[in-house]
Amino acid sequence: MPDRRLRIVVAKPGLDGHDRGAKVIARALRDSGMEVIYTGLHQRPRQIVETALQEDADAIGLSILSGAHLSLTAELFELLAAEEAGDVAVVVGGVIPAEDHAALRELGVAAIFTPGTSTREAAAMVEAAVESHRGRARAG
Repeated sequence: MPDRRLRIVVAKPGLDGHDRGAKVIARALRDSGMEVIYTGLHQRPRQIVETALQEDADAIGLSILSGAHLSLTAELFELLAAEEAGDVAVVVGGVIPAEDHAALRELGVAAIFTPGTSTREAAAMVEAAVESHRGRARAG
């Protein structure tokens, strides 16, 4: 699929009502050449997975500020597995304590963005995460 632009679903799961950062990242990813589908606020993990499947997304980007990043991300991965959609890379951004990074990576998160990550760096990290995820999917 290298002949098409990367497609990423950017989502705000749970009760978090602040989406400025998600919109900034969505715009930056779009400006870097990706096709971005922004789902809006208060999405359930099931809705996010359904959107990713419908849109044939290469990646899902979760923006989480509520502190529920571990439970929401775990649920998202369970749903991806149930749909046999393990080829979709998942990245997470927001206020993510450093002590939770390892647990998120164990779930399968390909990249973690925290406050201070530049938009250029975020776009490069998404591209690298998708490429790495594709390589693992082909090998496994």
